[in-house]
Amino acid sequence: MTRKNHIRTVTCNTHGSLSMVHVNSRVQKHRNALRMAGLRPVQIWVPDTRCPNFAEECRRQSHLAAQADKADTDMPHFMDEALADLDCWKE
Repeated sequence: MTRKNHIRTVTCNTHGSLSMVHVNSRVQKHRNALRMAGLRPVQIWVPDTRCPNFAEECRRQSHLAAQADKADTDMPHFMDEALADLDCWKE
C-alpha cells in the first residue's frame, strides 16, 4: 500500500501570534539531523499487551523456557564460569 503525502498542520503559539507549522517538514528536518549525526531509523515491532491472549502466551513461552532450562545440564556450569569472568561480582 502506498502512502500519499498528507500535509498535517498544528497550531503553535509563537511570540503571541498563531502560526501554522507543517508537521511533515518539522519531522523531516529532525530526521535529517539524526541522519547527519550518523544514525539511521529502525522499526521495531513488539507484542501488543492489550491482546486478550497476551498473558496466556507469556505463560506458555515462560513454561517452554523453564523446560528448556531444566533440560540443559550445562547451563549452571556455564553461568558459574560467566560470573567468574566478572571482576566486580561478589558472592
